[in-house]
Amino acid sequence: MADIKLIINGKDCVAPKGSTILQAAELNGIHIPKLCYLEGINKYGACRICLVEQMLPPAKNLQASCMVEAQEGMIIETNTQRVRDARRTMYELLLSNHAQDCLACVRNQDCEFQALGRELGITQCHYEGERAEYPIDVSESITRNPNKCILCRRCISVCKNIQTTAVLGAEDRGFRTHISPAFGLPIGASSCAFCGQCVEVCPVGALTET
Repeated sequence: MADIKLIINGKDCVAPKGSTILQAAELNGIHIPKLCYLEGINKYGACRICLVEQMLPPAKNLQASCMVEAQEGMIIETNTQRVRDARRTMYELLLSNHAQDCLACVRNQDCEFQALGRELGITQCHYEGERAEYPIDVSESITRNPNKCILCRRCISVCKNIQTTAVLGAEDRGFRTHISPAFGLPIGASSCAFCGQCVEVCPVGALTET
């Protein structure tokens, strides 16, 4: 496959044709913060953390670098003030509806979301209000806490594309469940093999081992 040439942050870059801007940057040693993207598993553009500014051909809006294909002659900036401000805003919006019990969380100091906040220099959330409250679902193997879910869809992708069971979905933020008529509690999907792959790819503490 032929290569293309583009400029990222003033650096002449070469990448295989068909690469996204994010892949082209990484191939040339240029770091772009990301959260929902997982190479070979999840490419959805949900978090908008990987936004970049496309200078040529000019684009009115910031681009999700994990979704936009790199083109010959593109000029991309990954760290302008506009980009940094947008990333911080998107992160704070995610944080505003996230259970902020980091010190008590099993993923504390091993959390991609937490590490990203440090990278972006987030010290407080400027968006406050009522948070969604969901019941915690506990099975023999996996505990699902939807209040920590950031809707990155990594778990959905790995369950569908790697494990091929498609037990997980965006509705209700996790396992497709039904409600027990006797107890009024969610019951995990019977087709789940409890393989743990969803736990492995979760960037926060929404899915953990029981």
